[in-house]
Amino acid sequence: MEIKYLDQVRARNPLVHNITNIVAANFSANGLLAIGASPIMADSVDEMAELAAVSSAVVLNIGTLNKQKVEAMLVAGKSANRAGVPVVLDPVGAGFTQLRRETTAQLLAEIRFAAVRGNAGEMAHIAGVEWHAKGVDAGSGSADLHSIAQRIAQQYSCIAAISGETDYVSNGSRTAKLNNGTPLFPKVTASGCLLSTIAGAFAAVAVPEDYLHAVAEACTVYAVAGELAAQGLQPAQSGSFAWKLIDSLAAVSAQEVAARAKVEWI
Repeated sequence: MEIKYLDQVRARNPLVHNITNIVAANFSANGLLAIGASPIMADSVDEMAELAAVSSAVVLNIGTLNKQKVEAMLVAGKSANRAGVPVVLDPVGAGFTQLRRETTAQLLAEIRFAAVRGNAGEMAHIAGVEWHAKGVDAGSGSADLHSIAQRIAQQYSCIAAISGETDYVSNGSRTAKLNNGTPLFPKVTASGCLLSTIAGAFAAVAVPEDYLHAVAEACTVYAVAGELAAQGLQPAQSGSFAWKLIDSLAAVSAQEVAARAKVEWI
C-alpha cells in the first residue's frame, strides 16, 4: 500500500475542529498533535459556523450528547459543507438510546459526510442490520462487515470505515480490508474516537476523489502505530499502551507503515 498522506499531514498541519465527547477530548487532541495535525475542541453554537468554515476538517462525535451539542454539530456540519471542508461522523453508541438514534439519523440526513467511522455495532445500526451491541462497545453479530460498509457508503455517498479486529474501509464499490492492529486498542477508552479525528486529518489533505485511500491510509497508519506501541507490553498494560500510542503516532514513518501494512483490496 502506498503511504502518501502521512507526510502531507505533517507538512501541512491541518486544523481539525472536533465536537467530541468529554471522555475523548484530551486523548484526541494529543493524538492529533502527535500525528502532525492541529486540534481545536469547541462546541459553543455561537462560534460553530465560523470555526467550521476556516478549519481543514470537522469531526462530529456523539459520545456525550445534549441538545446544545446537537445544535452545534448541525451548524458546524452545514457550515463545513458550504465551505467544502470534509466532515467525519463518529456515531458513538448510535443504536443504544433514542437520543443517539435520532441524532445519528438527523446528522446523516442534514449533513454531507466525507466519512463515517464506527465500530461494528454502530455501523450495523446505521445500515439497518441486526447486531447485538453493548452500550458503546462493538458487541457481536454474524452480519458481513464488508457488506455493511458497502451499504453505508452507497446510501450516504461517503467513505464508510468499520473498526475492529479487521477494519473495512469502503466507498461502495471498492473496499480495503485492513488486518493490522492489536488487542490493546479496545482496552483504551477513546481509541476509536482518536482514529475518527485522525481520519479527518488525512481527509483534510486529500481531494474528495481520493478520500477512500486517505481514510484507508489513516486507519492503516493508526493500526501500525498501535502494533509498534504494543511491542513488549503484556495484555494488562493498557495504561502503558495509551501513552506509548501517542509516542508511536509521532514517530512512525511512512516507510514503516508501508512495510508492515496488511491491506487487501476487495
